[in-house]
Amino acid sequence: MDRKVEKPNVKWPKLLAILVVVLLIIAMAYQFISSPSGKALSINSDRIVISHVTKGTFEDFIPIRGRVAPAKTVFLDAVEGGRVERILVEDGVELKAGDLIVELSNASLQLSVLGNEARVAEQLNNMRSIELSLEQNRLRHKSNIIDIEYQIKLLTRQLSREQELLTTGAITQSKFDDTQDTLDWYKSQLAVTLESQASDTRMQEAQLAFLKETSERLESNLAISRQNLDNMNVRAPVDGKLSGFNVEVGQSIGRGERLGQIDTPNDFKLTAFIDEFYLGRVDIGQSATYDQYPLTISKIYPQVQNGQFEVDFKFVGEQPKGIRRGQTVQTKLTLGDASKALLIPNGAFYQDTGGNWIFVVTEDSSEAVRRPIRLGRRNNQFIEVLDGLEVGERVVTSPYTSYQDMQRLKLTVQN
Repeated sequence: MDRKVEKPNVKWPKLLAILVVVLLIIAMAYQFISSPSGKALSINSDRIVISHVTKGTFEDFIPIRGRVAPAKTVFLDAVEGGRVERILVEDGVELKAGDLIVELSNASLQLSVLGNEARVAEQLNNMRSIELSLEQNRLRHKSNIIDIEYQIKLLTRQLSREQELLTTGAITQSKFDDTQDTLDWYKSQLAVTLESQASDTRMQEAQLAFLKETSERLESNLAISRQNLDNMNVRAPVDGKLSGFNVEVGQSIGRGERLGQIDTPNDFKLTAFIDEFYLGRVDIGQSATYDQYPLTISKIYPQVQNGQFEVDFKFVGEQPKGIRRGQTVQTKLTLGDASKALLIPNGAFYQDTGGNWIFVVTEDSSEAVRRPIRLGRRNNQFIEVLDGLEVGERVVTSPYTSYQDMQRLKLTVQN
């Protein structure tokens, strides 16, 4: 007899399988959502530098490597070129102002000076002749006036006597009239002579002033020519130490060629190059220190070369003992007042990120996550944190050269 076969009930096993799959999908989605996104790189934690964010006092200064230089330098240049005839001192000696250093010779310059002297002497002689002629003309006018006045005086007395004789009939009227006419002629001659003298005097004064000015100019030119000849003997213009002096007897020196320099003795300054990043924060008068000796910025050179600009520091008060020209020393330039701030150690990461972001280590030290931050001032030890970090957090401060485009660093420990 046939019997009906019933199908087994498989409803619950299917539901259980579906439930397991759903839970697995939910777990994977949760893990995906809760995990940081972006590129990740595994790196040994021993190969990086991990530093703590701290709170402390930020000292706004930068270290600078300065070079010792003379405070004042006077250069020795050949005013006129020539041949070295005699060397009287050696490089490095202490000189007094006026000490003879080297003698040069220049035959063409000597001939030129002699010819100039002859021409100037001739022109001066001509002007002296003109002055003499003007003086003689003045004296002639003066002599003529004296003669005319004398004649007028004689004729006046004669006319007075003839006036008396005319009343007695001792002389004729025509004789009296002749004397009167002669007197009037001399008076007219005196007026003309005086007018001529006044005109000549005005012209003579102007011409003499011109001649005097010309003579002084010629004599000044002659003095310059002689001075150029005297400059063939090179002398120390100031007291100091001779340096950079390297010439030999018989050597030809060109006009304007540098022979050496004289440095002020025991008076120094510091010259240093500063990164152009600080150009807007450096000004004349700012203070610095070298081994407890205070300095101030005395000069800022405007040219920026290779990302740096040059400044000069002068010592305030006493100068350190034992420093020498060319020596390099470590100085500290103060940029601002000290203040409380969040700090992280200054590291090579700053050059790779520009201070815009940093890798922050998670609490379990399993990875470091990229985070945007805002940094402020920095010195050679610390960088001021303005935003993005908290006290106690740990950050990676070593170079980011190999993983600048990464979002996460998976930190591993080498066994």
